Amino acid sequence: MAMKEDCCDIQLIDSSGIFKAAGFDHFAKKVKLADYGLSYAVVAIMGPQSSGKSTLMNHLFHTNFREMNAYQGRNQTTKGVWLAKCVGIQPCTIAMDLEGTDGSERGQDDTAFEKQSALFALAISDVVIINMWCTDIGRENAANKPLLRTVFEVMMRIFSPHKRTLLFVIRDKSETPFELLKNNLEKDMHKIWDGVPKPQAHESTLLNDIFNVQVVALSHYKHQKEKFMEEVGQLRQRFPSYISQGGLANSDRIPASAFSHSAQDIWNEIKQNRDLDLPNHKVMVATVRCGEIADEIFKQLMENKDWLAWIEAAKTSPVPGFGEKLTSILNTYLSAYDKETMYFDEGVRNKTKKLLLELKALDSVHATYTTMLGHLCSKILEEFRVRLDKSLKEGSFDSSVSASCIESSVREFDQWCKDATIQNANWDTSSIRKKLVCDIDAHALRVHDVKLSELKDKCEKQLSTSLTKQVEALLEDGGEDVWASIRSILHDQTKKAVSTLSTEIVAFNVDNESIAKMEQDLRAHARNVVEKIVRDKTEDQILELMKHRFEIVFRAATEVNESEKNPRTKKKVNKAAIKDACSASLNVLLVMAAIRLDNDVTLNKIEKSMADIRLDNDGTPNNIEKSLYKGYLNYTSAVQVVVGKVHRDSTYFSAGIFYDVSFLS
Repeated sequence: MAMKEDCCDIQLIDSSGIFKAAGFDHFAKKVKLADYGLSYAVVAIMGPQSSGKSTLMNHLFHTNFREMNAYQGRNQTTKGVWLAKCVGIQPCTIAMDLEGTDGSERGQDDTAFEKQSALFALAISDVVIINMWCTDIGRENAANKPLLRTVFEVMMRIFSPHKRTLLFVIRDKSETPFELLKNNLEKDMHKIWDGVPKPQAHESTLLNDIFNVQVVALSHYKHQKEKFMEEVGQLRQRFPSYISQGGLANSDRIPASAFSHSAQDIWNEIKQNRDLDLPNHKVMVATVRCGEIADEIFKQLMENKDWLAWIEAAKTSPVPGFGEKLTSILNTYLSAYDKETMYFDEGVRNKTKKLLLELKALDSVHATYTTMLGHLCSKILEEFRVRLDKSLKEGSFDSSVSASCIESSVREFDQWCKDATIQNANWDTSSIRKKLVCDIDAHALRVHDVKLSELKDKCEKQLSTSLTKQVEALLEDGGEDVWASIRSILHDQTKKAVSTLSTEIVAFNVDNESIAKMEQDLRAHARNVVEKIVRDKTEDQILELMKHRFEIVFRAATEVNESEKNPRTKKKVNKAAIKDACSASLNVLLVMAAIRLDNDVTLNKIEKSMADIRLDNDGTPNNIEKSLYKGYLNYTSAVQVVVGKVHRDSTYFSAGIFYDVSFLS
């Protein structure tokens, strides 16, 4: 028979049992086997040597298997296992021609290879044609009986819920009615089936539970060729129904793209004399092929120019639309994976390999995603600083403005994360977000503290200015009510400063305890200011102030006595003026001797001690006045006398209240 244009045949397994993977890969590419997905079928034929198997396959499927030449003897023609693509059969059908059984060429090795090839055919085929002579039906020593026993025995080694179709083709039919031939054949089959040892799980299994059995009979190829060709044509027309009985949608079916890999693994298992668990084999094939496809898809993704360009851009700055774009690119490749693996075991292709492919792709970009979020955080933090500074320049500090800026910045981060995240990534950004919030809060707190410190400094400065001006004026005046006036000023100015602080601090959202502390600090500051003024005046100007006060009072008292001509009267007036001026001068010391910001008994005791110093008990001028009469206006000596007297008579003074002026000695 001439080779048909669409026909392609190869030797799949040679006579030594070597699986020719390279040849099959070439065959699969040439017939575009992978394009058929699950819509393909495998039909195998087995039978005795020289029974016309190859001839039947060639006429039935328009293949070009090598046929026996009767003139060269009835020797072995088909060696090993051959494959060919059937022409004009839908769905895509692969014909498999097995080496004949009971041949003399193999000798003792025949049985082993016979069982291996039979098991192989049953494992990968949807329909198995048993080619047999009509004269063997009903014979005890018929050539087909060992073959059937082999088929049934090896079927026990295949763990599969899928029923195969056994198509018995009776060759060279006689005048015996077909139904009688069929009944006799079925009797032979059941007898052989009953005699086959079965695992405990299959002891009650019937032949029809394992196989869909079909029987046809053909006329003699040589003597009734026209009739034979007609019957083969009819069988060809019925063949799609036999394939459908084999079940194109059976659960064991391997996608056409993995058929070569599956067939090779099954043959290796058979050669190692292992039982075949086809459901597990299906999972194994899916695992290997889906893994290979996933690796190839991942490699293509890693070479995608758009994917690489977007990742490179994200390494230096936030990229708008990053997540959406990469999701789109990734989904394109995942769809390509789905298309190539759609016929493999669902659990393997989706729950295992696709998931791993997606995770691998996401892992490849996760570091860049994290880097981009780092750039984003820097950008948002800087924008927050600018926004907060701008709001401060436009008005005074307000914690609500700061809170609004914080909320806006965090919301912007969340939106960016949503925009940058690739679909199904489920990346946890909580730690990055937490750090950003901490950085923003820290900056806001620093600004808060600076502005709060500025408010405190402002209140203290204003308070210091007003107190200094007024207290210094009172101290220079030296009146007897100085400290009462100072206390009044201290109270009024402190109250005013506290009021200003309380009003403006509301914007800082400070707790009541902190506010009370700041108010207390402001009051303490006011006292410290007054105390410092008094100390400074005492240290630097006490003598000058006393002298200045003496001169003012003395001059005022003696100016009216300039025109007096009577010396006695003039001396008397001068004596009184000196006494008054001295008393006024000592009053300055009285004022400056102790800080009296609290209105308590201290003031009365100081005044009594100072009054006792001015006059002796007999009412005559004391030593200071006597010195003054003599013209020795030694204010330093006078002060030392006064201070010494006060120290001796006023032991109740504490170091914190009485100011030590012993440096004047």
